[in-house]
This record gives sequence, structure tokens and C-alpha cells, in this order.
Amino acid sequence: MTRTTPRRPADVEALFPELARHRRTATRLHPRPGTPGVRDSSVGGPLLWPAEEPWPMCIEPHKRRSGERVRDVRLRRRILAEAWSRTPAPGERPGPTDEERAVLDTLKRGRHAPWLGRTDPIPMAAVAQLYRRDIPDLVGGPADCNLLQVFWCPFDAHGGGHDMSLHLRWRRSADVRQVREEQPEPVVVGHDGYVPEPCVLHPERVVEYEYIEQLPDGLVRRIAEWEGPEDDWEPDTLTYESDLSIAPGWKVGGFASWHTTGPATITCGPCGRALEPLLTVASSEWDGGTGSWTPLEDRPAADAMDANTPTHVTVGRWGSLFILTCPAYPEHPHHLVIQ
Repeated sequence: MTRTTPRRPADVEALFPELARHRRTATRLHPRPGTPGVRDSSVGGPLLWPAEEPWPMCIEPHKRRSGERVRDVRLRRRILAEAWSRTPAPGERPGPTDEERAVLDTLKRGRHAPWLGRTDPIPMAAVAQLYRRDIPDLVGGPADCNLLQVFWCPFDAHGGGHDMSLHLRWRRSADVRQVREEQPEPVVVGHDGYVPEPCVLHPERVVEYEYIEQLPDGLVRRIAEWEGPEDDWEPDTLTYESDLSIAPGWKVGGFASWHTTGPATITCGPCGRALEPLLTVASSEWDGGTGSWTPLEDRPAADAMDANTPTHVTVGRWGSLFILTCPAYPEHPHHLVIQ
């Protein structure tokens, strides 16, 4: 099924023509639960990974013995999904049965991998793979590569603090002759938000406009006058930030939202160019403030459990991860921003 972003509730360029200079396209990925294959673009699906190529491993020093078992995370999700999808019989309460609750009670955090030392290699978790043929805005990376694969370490404990560790792998899909059948995954994760559910993608190209605090001051003032005093806003009041500028959810390209920290220009260390968003990894596809972006096809069930969290990925405190890369030299280091 395709996903269709509703037409924006106002023609923002008609209201503010100078925004045309601050326009950029993005491809909303619209991940939804499914059974992707190695030749599909996906989140949390199997990768087109060569049988002879070593899997990315994390060897940075940090605790890796304790957390949640990946198998427990998946079992818990399956039990809850089945339980809340059932229509309870008369006199029964909705949700898990007593037997299911007993199983859920056993799925606890703990020291599930006591054999692991602080620098023992652990498999990085496969997050996504994106084929250029499917994603119009996947313009970064080496020109001769048509596939991007994304991994992360399932612990927040890198760089001497609580930073994430993420690995990008560009490749030519035609070079993969024999695919690795058994794909490694960590035994234990720091939290369940690092375990993406297998999702197929429904890419859709949309137009975005730059984050409001990065626009010229005069334009910002005119937008604020059009929106009216914030104290007078109603739940259905249109705002530039929520309804007209940056799409929520997983996407490629477009603009980064700086709603948590305020705007920043992050430059490439080796060459000094301004880094640009390659991929946005989101905790939700929409929320109470961005409901106008909910795809038409999802609206009948938009309030259902997990409807806006199909990947079950959680970034930071239910935020979004922006992966920024150098637009000229893809081999230069990437940078991560959480908002």
C-alpha cells in the first residue's frame, strides 16, 4: 500500500514567496510492519550482506553484559500486539491474559551476557538498508554505490559518555554474489528501542522548508505575525513549525529540526563544508503536534496502539536522530544529532 501525505493546510510559498529559497525535497520512508527481503529497502529487515564479508562489530570499551535480551524484546512485543488486537469476551478485561502476564513478568532486564568483557566484540544491530532506486533523495555516498546499510551499537556508552555509535556502509548491490544467511545480532541491548521491527518502506517525496530559527529574521517576524500570539493558539491552529515546514518520521534528505537545542551549523572536520541530513531515524511517524502529516491511508487507525510507532525504535527521549554527512566527500566522518 502506498502512503500519501495530505496536502499542506496552507500554501506557505503563496504566503511567504521568499521561502522558495529555503525549500528542499525529502523522501518520507513510511516504514510499516512487513516481511522485507534482502533485495528490498527496509527498516529492521535482512541485509544484502556478502557471505565472505565480516559483520560490523563494536569493540569500544563499555559495559555490555546487562540489559534486555533481544529475543525477550521480540517476544514481549508479539504478546502485547496479539493481546491488544483481541476483542475481549463479555466480562473479560482487555489486554494480556493471566498466562501472558506471567510470561511478560519473566522478561526482565538483567546480567544476561556475563561472559562479555568491556571490549569484547559484539555485533552491531542492523537498522536499515536503502536502495537508490527506491529513495529519490538518497543522493549522498559514492556515485558508484546504489545501496546504503545502517548499523548501530545497541548501547549508549560511547565517546567516554552516553553517545551513540553508528556505522554506515555503502556498496554496489551487483557485487554481492552470495548473501550471508545467518546475520549476527547482539544477545543483549541497552534498551528495547535499539531493536527495530522488520518494516517494509513506502517512499514518498515531499517538499520541506528550513527550520524556522534558521530563516532570515524579517521572515521569522512575518511568520510569527501570521501565526498570531502563541497564547491564543487553539489545538487546530496552523503553525509553520508543526504543519508547514519539516515532515516528521523516518526520511532521507530534507531539513533537520532543531526544536530541542536550537539551530547549529555543523561542519565537516576534514573539509569545512556544512554537513547535511542524510537520514532521519524517528521514534514516531507523527505525534500530537504533527498530526496534519499523518498519511491519508493511516488516518482511520491513527489512534490505534503502535500506529505511529511501527518500527518500535526509540531515539533519546522519544526524539529523532539526524545523521549528517559531508555533501562532497562521503568518506568523511558523519555526525549524529538527537532532537
